[in-house]
Amino acid sequence: MKTSHLSILPLCLALNLALGVNLFAAETKTVDDFHAAAAKANAVLTIPDWEQTPEAVEASTKDAIAKANAALDQIGKQDPAKVTFKNTVVALDDLSYETGLTANKVNIIKESSTNPAMRTAAENAEKVFQEWAVGIDYREDVYKAIKTFADTHPKLSGEDKRLFDETLRDYRRAGLALPPDKRKEVEELRKQLSNLGTDFEKNIVEVKAPVVFTKTELDGVPDSFFSSPGVKTGDDAYTVMANVTWQFMTVEENARSEATRKKLYVIHDSLAKDTNVSVLNQMLTLRNKIALRLGYKSWADYQTETRMAKSGANAEKYINDLTAGIQPKFAAEISELGKMKTTETKDPAAKIYVWDWRYYTNQLKKQKYTVDAEALRVYFPFQKVLEGMFNIYQNIFGLKFEKISAPYKWIDDLQLYLVTDSATGEPLGMFYLDMFPREGKFNHFAEFDIIPGKLLPDGKYQRPAVALLCNFPPPSADKPSLLSHQDVETLFHEFGHALHSIVTRAKYGRFSGTSVPRDFVEAPSQMLQNWVWDKKVLDTFAADYRDPSKKIPAETIDKMNDAKLASAGIFYRRQFAFAALDLALHDPHPENQPYDCVATSNPILEKVFLPIDPSTTFVSYFGHLNGYDAGYYGYAWADAIAADMATVFEKSKQGYLDKQAGLRLRHEIYEQGDSRDVTVSIEKFLGRKQSVQPFLKNLGITGDTKKKAPAAPLP
Repeated sequence: MKTSHLSILPLCLALNLALGVNLFAAETKTVDDFHAAAAKANAVLTIPDWEQTPEAVEASTKDAIAKANAALDQIGKQDPAKVTFKNTVVALDDLSYETGLTANKVNIIKESSTNPAMRTAAENAEKVFQEWAVGIDYREDVYKAIKTFADTHPKLSGEDKRLFDETLRDYRRAGLALPPDKRKEVEELRKQLSNLGTDFEKNIVEVKAPVVFTKTELDGVPDSFFSSPGVKTGDDAYTVMANVTWQFMTVEENARSEATRKKLYVIHDSLAKDTNVSVLNQMLTLRNKIALRLGYKSWADYQTETRMAKSGANAEKYINDLTAGIQPKFAAEISELGKMKTTETKDPAAKIYVWDWRYYTNQLKKQKYTVDAEALRVYFPFQKVLEGMFNIYQNIFGLKFEKISAPYKWIDDLQLYLVTDSATGEPLGMFYLDMFPREGKFNHFAEFDIIPGKLLPDGKYQRPAVALLCNFPPPSADKPSLLSHQDVETLFHEFGHALHSIVTRAKYGRFSGTSVPRDFVEAPSQMLQNWVWDKKVLDTFAADYRDPSKKIPAETIDKMNDAKLASAGIFYRRQFAFAALDLALHDPHPENQPYDCVATSNPILEKVFLPIDPSTTFVSYFGHLNGYDAGYYGYAWADAIAADMATVFEKSKQGYLDKQAGLRLRHEIYEQGDSRDVTVSIEKFLGRKQSVQPFLKNLGITGDTKKKAPAAPLP
């Protein structure tokens, strides 16, 4: 059961005191302490002014849209003879940015507020914003003003030309070239789709699935789990929340009973079944209609046009080639797990099902590689990991993080930090940390933009503010929050997104931070996951919280890496299955033929990955299908880029702790955002053309299997 983090504050205080942490060593700074340095750098620092009542959420939404509409009117009514780049294209970016500031806050409130009424108000406001945003594309007067400027054939360069070209592309993709009746139809379809997407997300967040087990049924699950807040709910009753990721994973990885693993898996992979199967089928229908009306063969083609892949066929070929290339390794790994299951169950015909792979992979790590994921938790107390990560990223990226007071906190233990350039003192931005699960909160791990970077009309640069919303295991009565190694990897990854947003130098909001092609956006953060597999890096922060002098032995880290490679086939085939089903759902589809998302996706899960229970509806809880639709392939695409980029650090003098390589990453990738083609940024960072070979090595694809793998991610 999710537990409010408020209840564990006294524990955290006691723990800090027990560890000798002086909580009152220095007075916490405020943002005001950095305004002089910001002014010197011609920068603006802004702490968001958070709405605190449902009425305020509604009012701020109406006000933001009213101001944006007035700005749109101004663009649309100007004299055609006086149109310029600044009063058309840039003005459109300005007003979209300003409205986005309120919309971003609404999104954070929807995902993090402890007040159900606030979450509902924010959800309603988000629908209003999304519907309004669709309508912008169909303002005839605004389009005519921009088209009038375009007809002057302006000579633009750099980021200005990029903004101009992509603005015109947006209008084409919205259907402005269509006859008025067809254009109106596309607009209505997009509004309907936007509302359904909000419903899809809401159903995922709100679904709850408490599953009660006895201690015997949970045999093998670590003792620490049973003492976690809310788990013990009776004399011999332990409630596992199937919708709480860390609880689901802990049971699936450790429970010896196949019946227990299957029961929990079936419930987890059927979450939101009653609501979201229908919603997703409607979304697929609308997406297909929109794509067809706009002249695309499929939604996959529509979505990938603006990404590195450029077409659904290219994305599909990439995934299919990887699936085939990794087949021998995947088959060998499943065979080994099958032998383990046969030994354990005494059943010579034992098969590995989708509810088995986590458990037997964990057992393989323990037995063959003597890597015990649960035993490793003692080396990763949350606060020490956080501080260790901060130290590493501050050093290699030339940054400084300082905790400052937050005028408004949606939870008592919310933390706010300000980032400066360590060499110049220039303030670069801020980040909030909301790190533990609670009722009604976003239930995964993600970075959310609040204030993106942008050069303001007055010539000053607005520095960004972001938030990390995570769900790490909370502290228990007698232990601090202890992370799994996978949790540590996740933290390093998500904070990479925060840095990508914060250090941006892009001129326009459209291109700042993580506003890059969806099949590239994960690459910089995926690359940072390499850090937590390196002995030199881990030694800087990983230590037994009971005895800080005790580090993870070198042989253990070697075995962790061996175990990772030993299960790479399983890990990636699962990723490829998700990518394949996502693309299949968005492939060319006859307009008059209804969708059955489960009938399409379940066979692909079985074919590409492992046998499933046919009653499950994995896609009903697959949140990536709203936002990453026809884009899940991007994880594997970005993984290839990430593996290639990591070689720059691997070949550097200080390895993953090399400051020169870190500063190069910051300047060539993070600061650029999408202000230039990301392929240019990648190759400037690499100092050469891209290669897929490092990724194939990570997959364990060698020899003849390379012939079946893609030559390289497509430019």
